[in-house]
Amino acid sequence: MSRPLSVLGFQLRPVAYDPTGTLDRFEGYANMARREFPDSDLYLFPELYLTGEDPFTLDPPKDFIREVAQEVPGPLTDRVGKIAAKVRRWIVAGSVFERAGSEVYNTALVFSPEGDLVTTYRKLFPWQPFEASTPGDAPPPVFDIPGAGRAGLMICYDGWFPEVARGLALRGAEVILHPTLTSTPDREEELVLARANAIVNQCYVVNINMGGTIGGGRSTAVDPEGRVLYTAGTGEALLPEVLDLERAADVRARGSRGLTSPLRHFREGPAAVMQPYDELREGRDLEGGSPSDRS
Repeated sequence: MSRPLSVLGFQLRPVAYDPTGTLDRFEGYANMARREFPDSDLYLFPELYLTGEDPFTLDPPKDFIREVAQEVPGPLTDRVGKIAAKVRRWIVAGSVFERAGSEVYNTALVFSPEGDLVTTYRKLFPWQPFEASTPGDAPPPVFDIPGAGRAGLMICYDGWFPEVARGLALRGAEVILHPTLTSTPDREEELVLARANAIVNQCYVVNINMGGTIGGGRSTAVDPEGRVLYTAGTGEALLPEVLDLERAADVRARGSRGLTSPLRHFREGPAAVMQPYDELREGRDLEGGSPSDRS
């Protein structure tokens, strides 16, 4: 029995450094998508879209990150929740800068079709030294979509660390939703990493980047055996794709191409696989010494 999930990716550009104008545009696109793509179940937006972030502005506002940072939950999430309830769709609203005390996090937001803020996630790996937000300290979440299956969430540079995607897969994610803002030439590597994360975790990966002059575009979706479902161009685009989450379960049960079962074999693997991580937690490097001993 299939478990379809229709994901609509929004490869868009915001209104540069105008969160209010961008939120209005966000609502307009959600309403249009409800009308023009009536069978889509979930809308996925890029990283930091709702902030109006624009890497190519010649004279960006000073202290923009702290000025635009929002409390979560707060007025912004209240409005996005109302939009989700109006269109009756799951919305992964990319991410925003979240203010929590003296810290600012890059935080992804997930809303249910009832408008509830189902889960949030603070990016574990801000792209240092270019991204000034504070790293999160909790694992990326998974959440269940009734009638479809389990989704996981990570943000942009997280995808370069195989442990993040693997952790989501070990917690049952059959699709990883991956909002991104990459405007640099290493977008090419990210396309490879999207396939690699899908292959080794035997799950779908949907990576939606900003489009236009702000992001590098080239959003991509990959199936549980690493087959590319689409790779977009560099401009703005709406990208529909129907994922059968039962296929992820089937690939995990039968093996990729009916042969290879990396996720199961990892679960069943010897304890030695985790030894380097244990050593790092104990403050030792992989050669058994202390990192502080290095000159």
